[in-house]
Amino acid sequence: MPGLYPVTFGEVELLRDLDRQDGWMLSKDGVPQSYVDLQDPTFLEFEYVRLMADVIDLLSEGPLSCVHVGGGACTIPRYVSATRPGSRHIVIEPDGLLVNLVREQLGLRSVPKLKVIVAGGREGTAKVWDATADLMVLDAFVGATMPVELATAEYMGDLARVLRPGGTLLINMADGKGLAFAKRLLATVTGTFGHVALLAEPGIMRGRRFGNLIVAASRTELPVDLLTRRAAGGLTQARCVHGEALTHFIAGAAPIRDGDPVLAPVPPPAVFD
Repeated sequence: MPGLYPVTFGEVELLRDLDRQDGWMLSKDGVPQSYVDLQDPTFLEFEYVRLMADVIDLLSEGPLSCVHVGGGACTIPRYVSATRPGSRHIVIEPDGLLVNLVREQLGLRSVPKLKVIVAGGREGTAKVWDATADLMVLDAFVGATMPVELATAEYMGDLARVLRPGGTLLINMADGKGLAFAKRLLATVTGTFGHVALLAEPGIMRGRRFGNLIVAASRTELPVDLLTRRAAGGLTQARCVHGEALTHFIAGAAPIRDGDPVLAPVPPPAVFD
């Protein structure tokens, strides 16, 4: 089972975790994409995924109706299904061969109430009915870069269309020195959603090193006090920025619109060594 596998867009590698019997890493072009523990889907290897789980854990109790843009090994769908039995998932993933690989090698068939739409993020989102999702997770990367077409005001409007009035959007993005892309993406999100919070490790939040930042957004209030405490209590003591501090962080950055000449940041070569 470990090894290289051809997929629609290149090749991926499955690596066994030598420290966990059922842990697997999915990697593409040397960039870790997903980690899953087949026996314990609540084990989350990456810190940024744990931050996403912190937000999800604070949503209203009970099953969730979820839409995931970007599939990978489906770490978050597995987590939600384990922690909130009865949840339903639509996963939008453009790489059909990758979906088949995850089904065959990483037990995706065992996740109940999960449907995959093989399509790009915008095309797939357009197929989802209005006001049907409690949770939307945007975690789509080409290599280590977020597609800019999934960071625009027009696409944020379509995500808002799919969310129920009290629904929550989670975005995983990556940025480095200066955080220029993160600021523009946050300006875009705050133009659509009235309540927004940013979570990241302190070094990443200050733009000192390249890494992942999590955006939580909703049209209703987010549990920012609980989220701040939970993030600070994690292994890396992440920060949660919201309200006036977030406005200061954005500092007048312009929203991203379709057709804008924006380049998503690329990590320095040594990041994944």
